[in-house]
Amino acid sequence: MEEQKEWLVVELLRKTADFFETKRVDEPRISAELLLGHVLGQSRLELYLHHNRPVYKEELDRYRVLCRQRLEGRPVQYITGEQFFYGLQFLVDERVLIPRPETELLVEHALELLGMTGRGGTIEAKVLDIGTGSGCIAVTMAALCPGLKVTSVDCSRDALDVARLNAAKHEVESRVAFIEADMFDGQFASKLPESSCDLIVSNPPYIPEIEWETLQREVRHFEPRVALTTPSGMECYMAIAALASKLLLPGGKLCFELHADAAAAVSELMAAHGFSRITVSKDYSGLDRVISGVLPM
Repeated sequence: MEEQKEWLVVELLRKTADFFETKRVDEPRISAELLLGHVLGQSRLELYLHHNRPVYKEELDRYRVLCRQRLEGRPVQYITGEQFFYGLQFLVDERVLIPRPETELLVEHALELLGMTGRGGTIEAKVLDIGTGSGCIAVTMAALCPGLKVTSVDCSRDALDVARLNAAKHEVESRVAFIEADMFDGQFASKLPESSCDLIVSNPPYIPEIEWETLQREVRHFEPRVALTTPSGMECYMAIAALASKLLLPGGKLCFELHADAAAAVSELMAAHGFSRITVSKDYSGLDRVISGVLPM
């Protein structure tokens, strides 16, 4: 960005977006808006409502620091330290996977399995979130449905630290318990405070290692690989499906986010472990994204 005595918001956004585009930065306009909004303490809408607001030197200096990080490929969410998920603001950094819009469908489907529609449901249930990461699934479900008690499990202590911050931020820490445990550990079930639950929900690592190099550079260089990949992409589905019958009450539900190509394999796996009424739901792009099943009573 060239030197100028004083920039207006609208001019700075246009100049930055054009510059990002020449450097092949993903989503150049949105990146510029989110970074400048973070510096000015404004939403993207507020930036345009105050498009003739001057950007002062101290603000411009801070903005340029953030833009340099974006040029290096660092995701906007890690630069600003936040990501919105289901309308809620979550703290994120390199310790956790950035919550994706597709995962909101997993939350919606999980709540529907419990019989909840809309916000503020009164249903009482126990939920187990395996591989909680930032806590976006567990915290969102607890925030939407005050009758839920959620146990969130992750093998990463660092991820759990972030998840606890998000639970406190949204004032659900009294109803969300965090446990450090590895689903591949034979002692996994014994580390959980409750022996049975009504629903298991999970967005597990499901990208096969062979696909790693095909992912976006900013994903490969910045997001935690352990939260994204397994050797075949199926290992976590297999481990959780095998554990589910021991952890769920009769009639309990299991709900996964899917790799787009895994619906058939995961459906067969769930059926082999006693689940019926297996349902696959598609995302906004028409790809298989969520699968669920029910244990017999």
